[in-house]
Amino acid sequence: MKYRTLNPTTEELIETYEPPTADQIEAALERAEAGFTRWRSSALPERRNLLLKMAGLLEERATLLAELMAREMGKPVGEGEAEAKKCAWVCRYYADQSEQFLAPRAQLSDGSRAYVRYEPLGPILAIMPWNFPLWQVLRFIAPALTAGNVAILKHAPSVPRSALAIVELMQDAEAPDGIFQNLFLTNEQAASVIADPRVRGVTLTGSSRAGQAVGAVAGAHLKTMVMELGGSDPFIVFEDADLGAAAQVGALSRCINSGQSCIAAKRFLVAESVLDAFLTRFTRELQNRNVGDPLERSNQIGPLAREDLRDTLARQVSESVAQGAAVLFEGNAPEKGFFYPATVLTHVRQGMPAHDEELFGPVAVVTPFADEDQAVHIANETAYGLGSSVWTESPERAERVIPRIDAGSVFVNGLVKSDPRLPFGGTKDSGFGRELGHDGLLEWVNRKTVWIR
Repeated sequence: MKYRTLNPTTEELIETYEPPTADQIEAALERAEAGFTRWRSSALPERRNLLLKMAGLLEERATLLAELMAREMGKPVGEGEAEAKKCAWVCRYYADQSEQFLAPRAQLSDGSRAYVRYEPLGPILAIMPWNFPLWQVLRFIAPALTAGNVAILKHAPSVPRSALAIVELMQDAEAPDGIFQNLFLTNEQAASVIADPRVRGVTLTGSSRAGQAVGAVAGAHLKTMVMELGGSDPFIVFEDADLGAAAQVGALSRCINSGQSCIAAKRFLVAESVLDAFLTRFTRELQNRNVGDPLERSNQIGPLAREDLRDTLARQVSESVAQGAAVLFEGNAPEKGFFYPATVLTHVRQGMPAHDEELFGPVAVVTPFADEDQAVHIANETAYGLGSSVWTESPERAERVIPRIDAGSVFVNGLVKSDPRLPFGGTKDSGFGRELGHDGLLEWVNRKTVWIR
């Protein structure tokens, strides 16, 4: 396995990077162990100061980082700037909340005093994806470092420059030696790092298949795990929904990051009585989104990040159509580069790739439903359970539907998104554990019970 930067717009190979040697991995583990010994004893003001420095640098470099992501994985530059600023937000959030989140919590007991302490675990390996190459990393390291842990990053092989940009940010923020390191690990090397007794946990954002592979190694060595895996989120539009708003947000959700988001709306479930009206608005919104060079601010959809991702999506669509699915809408896309046109499929059923697999690109599946029960049934008719969106003007209906949907989150009349203040994660094949909020920090601490007579 080689790490390489290949521009998905021009198909130009820019640079390749070699994996570390065994000696380099051992040296990194030694630095992580030594760094943890110091960092775990650091005072909260020192940790807060590091996060605030990181936030300032992320804001200052937002445009440069956005251009880097555009060239390396095709993210539209406006979205890249928003991603960098969101990373600054998560750093400031944990800096502001650190004292409250880590304060000992008094407990009732039969002793004269009892409380829970929150203590760090140690070095954590972060296996991160290419689609949000800054945000996925920062949303882990902000709470992990706040709690006193240290991190080793194995980034996706297609975004090595993004990984190095984070290393540079940490260095410029004057992070102490050993608390954050990047290694261009192969999968086999990553397995050996997980198995190393100095590493106390692993977090993965990726496919369900990757989660199974990493989870098998981590489980065999009894390591703490957080898994944020794939998604096939339902977007349920009831007959009383604001169709204009639903169509606008639905198109944004399906096309954000060129459709390459685990929590993008992928399956649009629409009440039969408003199906035609919704589709008219929805396809118009898709048609109005410009496709092209992600460095051009007028474009909202860039290329997919890699050629194999484009080819996989094309296969999923073509096989589904061969089995009876219909293409209701297909937009335009440049011939050069790994672009895929915004597409709407109908008549999709179980057994088709467009139904059974995650569609990681700007392809929407639209399915009508007759009533509330059928909407819930179709929404849950998936192996995944990450996010979900419900559109209705009836608070009573929303409250009925929310507990019936198998997902890590339900957003009513709004875009499904991650927010530093809210726990984020899934159920079923979408993984386990939580990131962000207080819950995300608690994944990386030993909740130590103290009892005193």
